[in-house]
Amino acid sequence: MTIFQGTSAQPHGSPPSIGAAWMRAPYPVVVADAGGTIVEVNTAAAALFPGAACGAGLGEVAPAWLTDAHRRTAGSDLGSPAPPVTGRHDDTTLTAHPTPGADGNVVWWLVDDTARLLAQSELRDEQERTAFLAETSTRLLASLNVQRCMDVTVRLAAEHLADAALLVAPANGRQYPLAAGVGGDAPRHLTARIDPSSVPGLGEALQGFPPVPSRWIDPAALPAWAVPEGFGGPVGSVVVCPLPGHGVPAGALILLRRSDHAAFDASEEVFARLFAARAGSALSAARLYSEQADITATLMADLLPPALRQAHGVEFAGGYRASRDTERIGGDFYDVHPADEPGRETLAILGDVCGKGLDAAVLTGKIRNTLQALLPMADDHENMLRLLNGALLNSRHTRFATLVLASVVRRGGRVRLRLTSAGHPPPLIVRHDGSVEEAETSGTLIGALPRIRARTAHVDLAPGETCLMFTDGITEARGGPLGDVMFGEERLRAAVADCAGMPAEAVVERVQLLAAEWIGAGRHDDMALLAITAPQSAHLTPVDGRTPGRYTA
Repeated sequence: MTIFQGTSAQPHGSPPSIGAAWMRAPYPVVVADAGGTIVEVNTAAAALFPGAACGAGLGEVAPAWLTDAHRRTAGSDLGSPAPPVTGRHDDTTLTAHPTPGADGNVVWWLVDDTARLLAQSELRDEQERTAFLAETSTRLLASLNVQRCMDVTVRLAAEHLADAALLVAPANGRQYPLAAGVGGDAPRHLTARIDPSSVPGLGEALQGFPPVPSRWIDPAALPAWAVPEGFGGPVGSVVVCPLPGHGVPAGALILLRRSDHAAFDASEEVFARLFAARAGSALSAARLYSEQADITATLMADLLPPALRQAHGVEFAGGYRASRDTERIGGDFYDVHPADEPGRETLAILGDVCGKGLDAAVLTGKIRNTLQALLPMADDHENMLRLLNGALLNSRHTRFATLVLASVVRRGGRVRLRLTSAGHPPPLIVRHDGSVEEAETSGTLIGALPRIRARTAHVDLAPGETCLMFTDGITEARGGPLGDVMFGEERLRAAVADCAGMPAEAVVERVQLLAAEWIGAGRHDDMALLAITAPQSAHLTPVDGRTPGRYTA
Protein backbone atom coordinates (compact mmCIF):
# COMPACT_ATOMS: atom_id res chain seq x y z
CA MET A 1 0.00 0.00 0.00
CA THR A 2 1.43 3.35 -1.03
CA ILE A 3 0.86 6.33 1.27
CA PHE A 4 0.85 9.88 -0.08
CA GLN A 5 3.37 11.90 1.87
CA GLY A 6 2.00 15.37 2.70
CA THR A 7 3.30 18.36 4.60
CA SER A 8 1.96 19.68 7.84
CA ALA A 9 1.18 23.10 6.41
CA GLN A 10 -2.44 24.14 6.64
CA PRO A 11 -3.96 25.59 3.45
CA HIS A 12 -4.65 29.26 3.45
CA GLY A 13 -8.14 30.18 4.65
CA SER A 14 -8.99 26.80 6.22
CA PRO A 15 -10.90 27.20 9.50
CA PRO A 16 -9.10 26.13 12.64
CA SER A 17 -12.17 24.40 14.07
CA ILE A 18 -11.03 20.88 13.24
CA GLY A 19 -7.54 21.37 14.49
CA ALA A 20 -4.12 20.93 12.98
CA ALA A 21 -3.37 17.30 14.00
CA TRP A 22 -4.93 15.70 10.94
CA MET A 23 -3.08 18.14 8.71
CA ARG A 24 0.11 16.24 9.52
CA ALA A 25 -1.44 12.90 8.46
CA PRO A 26 0.52 11.19 5.67
CA TYR A 27 -2.76 10.55 3.85
CA PRO A 28 -4.53 13.05 1.60
CA VAL A 29 -7.52 14.41 3.52
CA VAL A 30 -10.41 16.43 2.13
CA VAL A 31 -13.28 17.87 4.18
CA ALA A 32 -16.45 18.87 2.32
CA ASP A 33 -19.78 20.13 3.58
CA ALA A 34 -23.19 18.75 2.76
CA GLY A 35 -23.40 20.88 -0.37
CA GLY A 36 -20.15 19.55 -1.76
CA THR A 37 -17.98 22.57 -1.00
CA ILE A 38 -14.48 21.94 0.26
CA VAL A 39 -14.02 23.40 3.71
CA GLU A 40 -10.61 21.94 4.56
CA VAL A 41 -7.81 20.19 2.65
CA ASN A 42 -4.30 19.18 3.68
CA THR A 43 -1.18 19.56 1.61
CA ALA A 44 -1.16 15.92 0.43
CA ALA A 45 -4.71 16.28 -0.90
CA ALA A 46 -3.88 19.58 -2.58
CA ALA A 47 -0.98 17.86 -4.35
CA LEU A 48 -3.23 15.00 -5.39
CA PHE A 49 -6.07 17.23 -6.62
CA PRO A 50 -4.64 20.46 -8.13
CA GLY A 51 -7.03 23.30 -7.50
CA ALA A 52 -8.40 21.79 -4.29
CA ALA A 53 -8.80 24.66 -1.80
CA CYS A 54 -11.32 25.97 0.69
CA GLY A 55 -14.46 27.16 -1.05
CA ALA A 56 -13.87 25.11 -4.20
CA GLY A 57 -16.49 22.62 -5.26
CA LEU A 58 -15.55 19.00 -4.72
CA GLY A 59 -16.93 18.09 -8.12
CA GLU A 60 -14.59 20.63 -9.77
CA VAL A 61 -11.35 19.05 -8.52
CA ALA A 62 -12.12 15.44 -7.53
CA PRO A 63 -13.13 12.53 -9.77
CA ALA A 64 -16.82 11.90 -10.33
CA TRP A 65 -16.90 8.68 -8.28
CA LEU A 66 -15.74 10.60 -5.17
CA THR A 67 -18.26 13.37 -5.76
CA ASP A 68 -21.10 10.84 -6.08
CA ALA A 69 -19.96 9.05 -2.94
CA HIS A 70 -19.89 12.36 -1.02
CA ARG A 71 -23.42 13.18 -2.12
CA ARG A 72 -24.64 9.82 -0.80
CA THR A 73 -22.63 9.98 2.40
CA ALA A 74 -23.51 13.55 3.31
CA GLY A 75 -27.18 12.65 3.44
CA SER A 76 -26.78 9.28 5.15
CA ASP A 77 -27.82 8.29 8.63
CA LEU A 78 -24.99 9.07 11.07
CA GLY A 79 -25.89 5.98 13.09
CA SER A 80 -24.58 3.59 10.43
CA PRO A 81 -20.93 3.55 9.34
CA ALA A 82 -20.36 4.81 5.83
CA PRO A 83 -18.58 2.29 3.60
CA PRO A 84 -15.37 3.22 1.76
CA VAL A 85 -15.41 3.67 -2.00
CA THR A 86 -12.73 2.87 -4.56
CA GLY A 87 -12.01 4.44 -7.93
CA ARG A 88 -9.33 5.49 -10.38
CA HIS A 89 -7.55 8.81 -10.48
CA ASP A 90 -4.97 9.28 -13.16
CA ASP A 91 -2.69 6.20 -12.87
CA THR A 92 -3.59 5.35 -9.30
CA THR A 93 -6.39 3.52 -7.57
CA LEU A 94 -7.74 5.35 -4.52
CA THR A 95 -9.82 4.08 -1.65
CA ALA A 96 -11.72 6.88 0.09
CA HIS A 97 -12.74 6.29 3.73
CA PRO A 98 -15.50 8.75 4.89
CA THR A 99 -15.99 10.07 8.41
CA PRO A 100 -19.32 12.01 8.60
CA GLY A 101 -19.53 14.80 11.18
CA ALA A 102 -22.46 16.08 13.17
CA ASP A 103 -22.36 19.40 11.30
CA GLY A 104 -22.94 17.64 7.96
CA ASN A 105 -19.30 17.82 6.90
CA VAL A 106 -17.58 14.66 5.68
CA VAL A 107 -13.88 13.99 6.13
CA TRP A 108 -12.47 11.88 3.27
CA TRP A 109 -9.29 9.96 4.00
CA LEU A 110 -7.70 8.91 0.71
CA VAL A 111 -5.41 5.88 0.46
CA ASP A 112 -3.44 4.82 -2.62
CA ASP A 113 -4.47 1.16 -3.07
CA THR A 114 -2.85 0.65 -6.46
CA ALA A 115 -0.16 -1.73 -5.22
CA ARG A 116 -2.54 -3.64 -2.94
CA LEU A 117 -5.17 -4.13 -5.61
CA LEU A 118 -2.51 -5.08 -8.12
CA ALA A 119 -1.18 -7.65 -5.66
CA GLN A 120 -4.71 -8.97 -5.10
CA SER A 121 -5.25 -9.20 -8.84
CA GLU A 122 -1.97 -11.04 -9.28
CA LEU A 123 -2.87 -13.34 -6.40
CA ARG A 124 -6.24 -14.14 -8.00
CA ASP A 125 -4.53 -14.78 -11.31
CA GLU A 126 -2.01 -17.06 -9.63
CA GLN A 127 -4.77 -18.94 -7.79
CA GLU A 128 -6.64 -19.40 -11.06
CA ARG A 129 -3.49 -20.62 -12.77
CA THR A 130 -2.73 -23.00 -9.91
CA ALA A 131 -6.27 -24.38 -10.07
CA PHE A 132 -5.95 -24.73 -13.84
CA LEU A 133 -2.67 -26.62 -13.53
CA ALA A 134 -4.22 -28.89 -10.89
CA GLU A 135 -7.14 -29.60 -13.22
CA THR A 136 -4.66 -30.18 -16.04
CA SER A 137 -2.79 -32.79 -14.01
CA THR A 138 -6.02 -34.49 -12.98
CA ARG A 139 -7.33 -34.71 -16.53
CA LEU A 140 -4.01 -35.74 -18.02
CA LEU A 141 -3.36 -38.45 -15.45
CA ALA A 142 -6.90 -39.82 -15.75
CA SER A 143 -5.75 -41.93 -18.68
CA LEU A 144 -2.52 -43.66 -19.64
CA ASN A 145 -3.51 -43.64 -23.28
CA VAL A 146 -1.10 -41.60 -25.43
CA GLN A 147 -3.73 -40.32 -27.87
CA ARG A 148 -6.08 -39.25 -25.08
CA CYS A 149 -3.26 -37.38 -23.36
CA MET A 150 -2.51 -35.60 -26.63
CA ASP A 151 -6.21 -34.73 -26.98
CA VAL A 152 -6.43 -33.29 -23.46
CA THR A 153 -3.22 -31.30 -23.89
CA VAL A 154 -4.31 -29.73 -27.18
CA ARG A 155 -7.86 -29.04 -26.02
CA LEU A 156 -6.81 -27.35 -22.74
CA ALA A 157 -4.12 -25.30 -24.47
CA ALA A 158 -6.46 -24.13 -27.23
CA GLU A 159 -9.21 -23.21 -24.75
CA HIS A 160 -7.18 -21.49 -22.02
CA LEU A 161 -3.76 -20.48 -23.31
CA ALA A 162 -4.15 -19.62 -26.98
CA ASP A 163 -6.52 -19.58 -29.94
CA ALA A 164 -5.07 -22.79 -31.35
CA ALA A 165 -2.55 -25.45 -30.34
CA LEU A 166 -0.46 -27.98 -32.24
CA LEU A 167 1.27 -30.86 -30.48
CA VAL A 168 4.22 -32.41 -32.29
CA ALA A 169 5.13 -35.86 -30.93
CA PRO A 170 8.58 -37.45 -31.35
CA ALA A 171 9.22 -38.74 -34.86
CA ASN A 172 8.30 -42.28 -35.81
CA GLY A 173 10.87 -42.83 -38.51
CA ARG A 174 10.49 -39.83 -40.79
CA GLN A 175 6.88 -39.16 -39.84
CA TYR A 176 5.73 -36.97 -36.95
CA PRO A 177 2.43 -37.66 -35.17
CA LEU A 178 0.50 -34.38 -34.81
CA ALA A 179 -2.54 -33.31 -32.80
CA ALA A 180 -4.16 -29.97 -33.64
CA GLY A 181 -6.99 -28.10 -31.96
CA VAL A 182 -8.72 -24.75 -32.43
CA GLY A 183 -10.72 -23.25 -29.57
CA GLY A 184 -13.08 -25.82 -28.12
CA ASP A 185 -13.20 -28.01 -31.24
CA ALA A 186 -12.29 -31.67 -31.03
CA PRO A 187 -8.58 -32.21 -31.74
CA ARG A 188 -7.55 -33.67 -35.09
CA HIS A 189 -4.84 -36.32 -35.37
CA LEU A 190 -2.61 -36.85 -38.37
CA THR A 191 0.84 -38.06 -39.26
CA ALA A 192 2.98 -35.96 -41.56
CA ARG A 193 6.52 -35.61 -42.78
CA ILE A 194 7.55 -32.14 -41.62
CA ASP A 195 10.68 -30.06 -41.30
CA PRO A 196 11.01 -28.94 -37.65
CA SER A 197 13.64 -26.36 -38.59
CA SER A 198 10.97 -24.38 -40.49
CA VAL A 199 9.59 -23.21 -37.12
CA PRO A 200 12.18 -21.35 -35.01
CA GLY A 201 12.86 -23.25 -31.80
CA LEU A 202 10.82 -26.35 -32.72
CA GLY A 203 13.81 -28.52 -33.55
CA GLU A 204 15.45 -27.56 -30.27
CA ALA A 205 12.21 -28.11 -28.32
CA LEU A 206 11.85 -31.62 -29.75
CA GLN A 207 15.33 -32.35 -28.39
CA GLY A 208 14.41 -31.00 -24.95
CA PHE A 209 16.27 -27.70 -25.13
CA PRO A 210 14.78 -24.50 -23.58
CA PRO A 211 12.35 -22.57 -25.78
CA VAL A 212 13.13 -19.41 -27.69
CA PRO A 213 11.22 -16.20 -26.82
CA SER A 214 8.05 -15.69 -28.83
CA ARG A 215 9.35 -12.36 -30.14
CA TRP A 216 12.00 -14.31 -32.10
CA ILE A 217 9.35 -16.13 -34.11
CA ASP A 218 7.92 -14.42 -37.17
CA PRO A 219 4.24 -15.49 -37.40
CA ALA A 220 4.13 -14.70 -41.11
CA ALA A 221 6.92 -17.21 -41.78
CA LEU A 222 5.10 -20.20 -40.28
CA PRO A 223 4.69 -23.14 -42.70
CA ALA A 224 1.16 -24.21 -43.60
CA TRP A 225 1.32 -27.43 -41.58
CA ALA A 226 1.96 -25.43 -38.37
CA VAL A 227 -1.37 -23.56 -38.63
CA PRO A 228 -4.31 -25.85 -37.76
CA GLU A 229 -7.21 -26.06 -40.15
CA GLY A 230 -10.01 -23.69 -39.14
CA PHE A 231 -7.71 -21.20 -37.38
CA GLY A 232 -9.50 -18.31 -39.10
CA GLY A 233 -7.26 -15.30 -39.40
CA PRO A 234 -3.61 -14.38 -39.65
CA VAL A 235 -1.29 -15.52 -36.87
CA GLY A 236 -0.23 -12.67 -34.61
CA SER A 237 1.89 -14.41 -31.97
CA VAL A 238 3.55 -17.82 -31.56
CA VAL A 239 5.01 -19.71 -28.58
CA VAL A 240 6.96 -22.97 -28.90
CA CYS A 241 7.34 -25.02 -25.69
CA PRO A 242 9.21 -28.29 -25.17
CA LEU A 243 7.30 -31.14 -23.55
CA PRO A 244 9.85 -32.56 -21.10
CA GLY A 245 9.52 -36.25 -20.35
CA HIS A 246 11.15 -38.83 -18.11
CA GLY A 247 14.67 -38.68 -19.51
CA VAL A 248 13.46 -38.42 -23.10
CA PRO A 249 11.55 -35.42 -24.57
CA ALA A 250 7.84 -36.10 -25.04
CA GLY A 251 7.47 -33.67 -27.98
CA ALA A 252 6.75 -29.97 -28.40
CA LEU A 253 3.70 -27.71 -28.16
CA ILE A 254 3.05 -24.81 -30.54
CA LEU A 255 0.60 -22.13 -29.31
CA LEU A 256 -0.94 -19.65 -31.74
CA ARG A 257 -2.89 -16.42 -31.27
CA ARG A 258 -4.65 -14.43 -33.95
CA SER A 259 -3.42 -10.98 -34.90
CA ASP A 260 -6.51 -9.30 -33.42
CA HIS A 261 -5.66 -10.66 -29.95
CA ALA A 262 -2.92 -9.53 -27.57
CA ALA A 263 0.47 -11.10 -28.13
CA PHE A 264 1.95 -13.46 -25.56
CA ASP A 265 3.69 -11.59 -22.76
CA ALA A 266 6.58 -12.86 -20.64
CA SER A 267 4.38 -14.15 -17.81
CA GLU A 268 2.15 -16.05 -20.25
CA GLU A 269 5.18 -17.68 -21.81
CA VAL A 270 6.38 -18.82 -18.38
CA PHE A 271 2.93 -20.19 -17.58
CA ALA A 272 2.81 -21.99 -20.93
CA ARG A 273 6.08 -23.72 -20.04
CA LEU A 274 4.63 -24.82 -16.69
CA PHE A 275 1.61 -26.26 -18.50
CA ALA A 276 3.88 -27.96 -21.03
CA ALA A 277 5.94 -29.52 -18.25
CA ARG A 278 2.87 -31.22 -16.80
CA ALA A 279 1.63 -32.30 -20.19
CA GLY A 280 5.04 -33.69 -21.08
CA SER A 281 5.23 -35.67 -17.85
CA ALA A 282 1.79 -37.20 -18.46
CA LEU A 283 2.58 -37.98 -22.11
CA SER A 284 5.87 -39.57 -21.14
CA ALA A 285 4.15 -41.73 -18.51
CA ALA A 286 1.45 -42.76 -21.01
CA ARG A 287 4.05 -43.59 -23.66
CA LEU A 288 6.11 -45.61 -21.15
CA TYR A 289 2.99 -47.48 -20.03
CA SER A 290 2.06 -48.19 -23.65
CA GLU A 291 5.51 -49.57 -24.39
CA GLN A 292 5.45 -51.73 -21.28
CA ALA A 293 1.95 -52.94 -22.11
CA ASP A 294 3.10 -53.94 -25.60
CA ILE A 295 6.08 -55.78 -24.16
CA THR A 296 3.89 -57.49 -21.58
CA ALA A 297 1.36 -58.50 -24.23
CA THR A 298 4.13 -59.94 -26.41
CA LEU A 299 5.63 -61.92 -23.54
CA MET A 300 2.22 -63.01 -22.25
CA ALA A 301 1.12 -64.32 -25.63
CA ASP A 302 3.27 -67.42 -25.09
CA LEU A 303 2.06 -67.84 -21.50
CA LEU A 304 -1.68 -67.68 -22.18
CA PRO A 305 -3.54 -70.96 -22.62
CA PRO A 306 -3.85 -71.79 -26.33
CA ALA A 307 -7.11 -71.90 -28.24
CA LEU A 308 -7.90 -75.57 -28.83
CA ARG A 309 -9.68 -77.21 -31.71
CA GLN A 310 -10.21 -80.61 -33.27
CA ALA A 311 -6.97 -82.28 -34.34
CA HIS A 312 -6.85 -85.34 -36.61
CA GLY A 313 -10.39 -86.37 -35.78
CA VAL A 314 -10.15 -85.87 -32.00
CA GLU A 315 -11.90 -83.10 -30.05
CA PHE A 316 -9.81 -81.03 -27.64
CA ALA A 317 -11.18 -78.32 -25.33
CA GLY A 318 -9.57 -76.44 -22.49
CA GLY A 319 -10.63 -74.04 -19.77
CA TYR A 320 -8.58 -71.88 -17.44
CA ARG A 321 -9.34 -69.48 -14.60
CA ALA A 322 -6.58 -67.68 -12.70
CA SER A 323 -6.64 -67.43 -8.93
CA ARG A 324 -7.43 -63.72 -9.24
CA ASP A 325 -9.92 -62.27 -11.67
CA THR A 326 -7.51 -59.40 -12.38
CA GLU A 327 -4.84 -61.82 -13.64
CA ARG A 328 -4.73 -63.69 -16.93
CA ILE A 329 -1.94 -66.16 -16.22
CA GLY A 330 -0.87 -68.30 -13.29
CA GLY A 331 0.58 -71.67 -12.36
CA ASP A 332 -1.88 -73.98 -14.17
CA PHE A 333 -1.49 -74.67 -17.87
CA TYR A 334 -2.38 -76.96 -20.73
CA ASP A 335 -1.05 -77.48 -24.24
CA VAL A 336 -1.90 -79.57 -27.27
CA HIS A 337 0.76 -80.34 -29.88
CA PRO A 338 -0.95 -81.87 -32.93
CA ALA A 339 0.86 -84.59 -34.81
CA ASP A 340 2.51 -83.75 -38.11
CA GLU A 341 0.19 -86.11 -39.96
CA PRO A 342 -2.87 -88.27 -39.31
CA GLY A 343 -2.13 -91.63 -37.78
CA ARG A 344 0.57 -90.24 -35.50
CA GLU A 345 0.09 -89.35 -31.85
CA THR A 346 -0.91 -85.85 -30.70
CA LEU A 347 0.59 -84.85 -27.36
CA ALA A 348 -1.69 -83.16 -24.82
CA ILE A 349 -0.31 -81.79 -21.56
CA LEU A 350 -1.95 -80.45 -18.42
CA GLY A 351 0.13 -79.24 -15.46
CA ASP A 352 0.14 -77.40 -12.18
CA VAL A 353 3.11 -75.42 -10.87
CA CYS A 354 3.46 -74.90 -7.12
CA GLY A 355 2.30 -71.38 -6.30
CA LYS A 356 0.37 -68.83 -8.28
CA GLY A 357 0.73 -65.45 -9.87
CA LEU A 358 3.53 -64.16 -12.06
CA ASP A 359 6.36 -66.22 -10.51
CA ALA A 360 4.45 -69.44 -11.11
CA ALA A 361 3.57 -68.28 -14.65
CA VAL A 362 7.26 -67.76 -15.46
CA LEU A 363 8.06 -71.35 -14.49
CA THR A 364 4.98 -72.47 -16.41
CA GLY A 365 6.42 -70.87 -19.53
CA LYS A 366 9.75 -72.62 -19.01
CA ILE A 367 8.06 -76.00 -18.60
CA ARG A 368 5.93 -75.52 -21.70
CA ASN A 369 8.95 -74.49 -23.78
CA THR A 370 11.00 -77.42 -22.51
CA LEU A 371 8.23 -79.89 -23.28
CA GLN A 372 7.89 -78.45 -26.77
CA ALA A 373 11.62 -79.00 -27.30
CA LEU A 374 11.21 -82.60 -26.11
CA LEU A 375 8.38 -83.40 -28.54
CA PRO A 376 10.58 -85.78 -30.60
CA MET A 377 10.70 -87.99 -27.48
CA ALA A 378 6.95 -87.94 -26.88
CA ASP A 379 6.67 -91.67 -27.60
CA ASP A 380 8.50 -92.32 -24.28
CA HIS A 381 6.68 -90.45 -21.53
CA GLU A 382 8.98 -91.56 -18.73
CA ASN A 383 12.11 -90.40 -20.54
CA MET A 384 10.44 -87.12 -21.41
CA LEU A 385 9.54 -86.52 -17.76
CA ARG A 386 13.06 -87.49 -16.63
CA LEU A 387 14.63 -84.88 -18.92
CA LEU A 388 12.13 -82.25 -17.80
CA ASN A 389 12.84 -83.10 -14.15
CA GLY A 390 16.56 -82.60 -14.73
CA ALA A 391 15.98 -79.25 -16.40
CA LEU A 392 13.95 -77.99 -13.43
CA LEU A 393 16.45 -79.27 -10.85
CA ASN A 394 19.24 -77.37 -12.62
CA SER A 395 17.27 -74.09 -12.80
CA ARG A 396 17.20 -71.30 -10.23
CA HIS A 397 13.57 -72.08 -9.39
CA THR A 398 12.77 -73.92 -6.16
CA ARG A 399 9.21 -74.71 -7.19
CA PHE A 400 7.94 -78.10 -8.29
CA ALA A 401 5.20 -79.09 -10.70
CA THR A 402 2.77 -81.90 -11.41
CA LEU A 403 1.87 -83.06 -14.90
CA VAL A 404 -0.28 -85.36 -16.96
CA LEU A 405 0.90 -86.38 -20.43
CA ALA A 406 -1.59 -87.76 -22.92
CA SER A 407 -0.56 -89.18 -26.29
CA VAL A 408 -3.72 -89.32 -28.43
CA VAL A 409 -4.38 -91.01 -31.76
CA ARG A 410 -7.58 -91.98 -33.57
CA ARG A 411 -7.94 -95.50 -34.86
CA GLY A 412 -11.14 -95.89 -36.83
CA GLY A 413 -14.04 -94.70 -34.70
CA ARG A 414 -12.13 -94.99 -31.43
CA VAL A 415 -9.51 -92.82 -29.77
CA ARG A 416 -6.52 -94.41 -28.02
CA LEU A 417 -4.68 -92.65 -25.23
CA ARG A 418 -1.46 -93.20 -23.32
CA LEU A 419 -1.81 -91.33 -20.02
CA THR A 420 1.10 -90.70 -17.65
CA SER A 421 0.72 -88.79 -14.40
CA ALA A 422 3.66 -87.19 -12.62
CA GLY A 423 2.36 -86.39 -9.15
CA HIS A 424 -0.92 -85.19 -10.62
CA PRO A 425 -4.50 -86.37 -9.97
CA PRO A 426 -5.29 -89.12 -12.52
CA PRO A 427 -7.67 -88.16 -15.36
CA LEU A 428 -11.32 -89.17 -15.30
CA ILE A 429 -12.80 -91.27 -18.12
CA VAL A 430 -16.47 -90.57 -18.86
CA ARG A 431 -18.10 -93.49 -20.69
CA HIS A 432 -21.08 -93.15 -22.99
CA ASP A 433 -23.39 -94.72 -20.37
CA GLY A 434 -22.50 -92.08 -17.76
CA SER A 435 -20.10 -94.18 -15.74
CA VAL A 436 -16.89 -92.51 -14.61
CA GLU A 437 -13.52 -94.26 -14.29
CA GLU A 438 -10.18 -93.13 -12.99
CA ALA A 439 -7.20 -93.74 -15.25
CA GLU A 440 -4.69 -96.09 -13.59
CA THR A 441 -1.64 -93.88 -13.80
CA SER A 442 0.63 -92.42 -11.16
CA GLY A 443 4.10 -90.99 -10.69
CA THR A 444 6.33 -88.63 -8.71
CA LEU A 445 6.14 -84.90 -9.12
CA ILE A 446 8.58 -82.91 -11.26
CA GLY A 447 11.40 -80.70 -9.98
CA ALA A 448 11.64 -82.06 -6.43
CA LEU A 449 13.55 -85.37 -6.49
CA PRO A 450 16.59 -86.40 -8.56
CA ARG A 451 14.81 -89.50 -9.89
CA ILE A 452 11.21 -89.96 -10.87
CA ARG A 453 8.85 -92.90 -11.30
CA ALA A 454 5.88 -92.97 -13.59
CA ARG A 455 3.29 -95.51 -14.66
CA THR A 456 1.47 -95.15 -17.97
CA ALA A 457 -2.18 -96.13 -18.46
CA HIS A 458 -3.66 -97.15 -21.82
CA VAL A 459 -7.25 -96.07 -22.42
CA ASP A 460 -9.61 -96.43 -25.38
CA LEU A 461 -12.47 -93.98 -25.92
CA ALA A 462 -15.55 -94.96 -27.87
CA PRO A 463 -17.44 -92.26 -29.81
CA GLY A 464 -18.92 -89.73 -27.35
CA GLU A 465 -16.59 -90.72 -24.49
CA THR A 466 -14.29 -88.18 -22.84
CA CYS A 467 -11.04 -88.13 -20.92
CA LEU A 468 -11.03 -85.15 -18.52
CA MET A 469 -7.74 -83.88 -17.13
CA PHE A 470 -7.99 -81.33 -14.30
CA THR A 471 -5.90 -79.54 -11.70
CA ASP A 472 -6.49 -79.62 -7.96
CA GLY A 473 -7.83 -76.06 -8.16
CA ILE A 474 -11.12 -77.71 -9.17
CA THR A 475 -11.38 -80.38 -6.49
CA GLU A 476 -9.94 -78.22 -3.70
CA ALA A 477 -12.10 -75.19 -4.46
CA ARG A 478 -13.87 -74.21 -1.23
CA GLY A 479 -17.42 -72.98 -1.25
CA GLY A 480 -20.89 -74.15 -0.39
CA PRO A 481 -23.28 -72.55 2.09
CA LEU A 482 -20.54 -71.65 4.58
CA GLY A 483 -17.74 -71.27 2.04
CA ASP A 484 -15.47 -73.84 3.74
CA VAL A 485 -16.31 -77.12 1.99
CA MET A 486 -14.18 -78.41 -0.87
CA PHE A 487 -15.80 -79.15 -4.21
CA GLY A 488 -14.21 -82.58 -4.02
CA GLU A 489 -13.74 -85.41 -6.47
CA GLU A 490 -17.19 -86.88 -5.81
CA ARG A 491 -18.93 -83.71 -6.99
CA LEU A 492 -16.60 -83.61 -9.97
CA ARG A 493 -17.46 -87.22 -10.86
CA ALA A 494 -21.16 -86.46 -10.59
CA ALA A 495 -20.76 -83.38 -12.76
CA VAL A 496 -18.93 -85.19 -15.56
CA ALA A 497 -21.31 -88.17 -15.37
CA ASP A 498 -24.06 -85.83 -16.51
CA CYS A 499 -21.87 -84.83 -19.46
CA ALA A 500 -21.80 -88.24 -21.09
CA GLY A 501 -22.00 -87.94 -24.85
CA MET A 502 -21.39 -84.19 -24.83
CA PRO A 503 -18.73 -82.51 -26.98
CA ALA A 504 -15.43 -81.70 -25.27
CA GLU A 505 -16.19 -77.99 -25.13
CA ALA A 506 -19.54 -78.59 -23.44
CA VAL A 507 -17.91 -80.82 -20.81
CA VAL A 508 -15.37 -78.13 -19.93
CA GLU A 509 -18.00 -75.40 -19.77
CA ARG A 510 -20.25 -77.53 -17.55
CA VAL A 511 -17.51 -78.25 -15.01
CA GLN A 512 -16.34 -74.62 -15.00
CA LEU A 513 -19.89 -73.39 -14.39
CA LEU A 514 -20.48 -75.74 -11.47
CA ALA A 515 -17.11 -74.89 -9.90
CA ALA A 516 -17.77 -71.16 -10.25
CA GLU A 517 -21.21 -71.53 -8.64
CA TRP A 518 -19.68 -73.52 -5.81
CA ILE A 519 -16.98 -70.92 -5.11
CA GLY A 520 -19.17 -67.87 -5.48
CA ALA A 521 -17.17 -64.78 -4.54
CA GLY A 522 -14.70 -66.77 -2.42
CA ARG A 523 -10.98 -67.16 -2.95
CA HIS A 524 -9.64 -70.03 -5.01
CA ASP A 525 -6.52 -71.44 -6.63
CA ASP A 526 -5.78 -71.53 -10.34
CA MET A 527 -8.12 -73.92 -12.15
CA ALA A 528 -7.48 -75.68 -15.46
CA LEU A 529 -9.33 -78.35 -17.44
CA LEU A 530 -8.48 -80.26 -20.59
CA ALA A 531 -11.05 -82.53 -22.22
CA ILE A 532 -10.27 -85.10 -24.94
CA THR A 533 -13.35 -86.53 -26.64
CA ALA A 534 -13.89 -89.14 -29.34
CA PRO A 535 -16.34 -87.46 -31.75
CA GLN A 536 -19.74 -88.95 -32.39
CA SER A 537 -19.79 -90.90 -35.64
CA ALA A 538 -23.51 -91.75 -35.62
CA HIS A 539 -26.81 -90.43 -34.30
CA LEU A 540 -27.59 -91.25 -30.67
CA THR A 541 -30.73 -92.88 -29.25
CA PRO A 542 -31.59 -91.60 -25.73
CA VAL A 543 -31.86 -94.20 -23.00
CA ASP A 544 -33.93 -93.32 -19.92
CA GLY A 545 -34.28 -89.85 -21.42
CA ARG A 546 -30.75 -88.99 -20.30
CA THR A 547 -27.67 -90.77 -21.59
CA PRO A 548 -26.89 -92.13 -25.06
CA GLY A 549 -27.24 -95.86 -25.19
CA ARG A 550 -26.83 -97.36 -28.64
CA TYR A 551 -25.89 -96.21 -32.09
CA THR A 552 -28.00 -96.26 -35.19
CA ALA A 553 -26.81 -95.69 -38.67
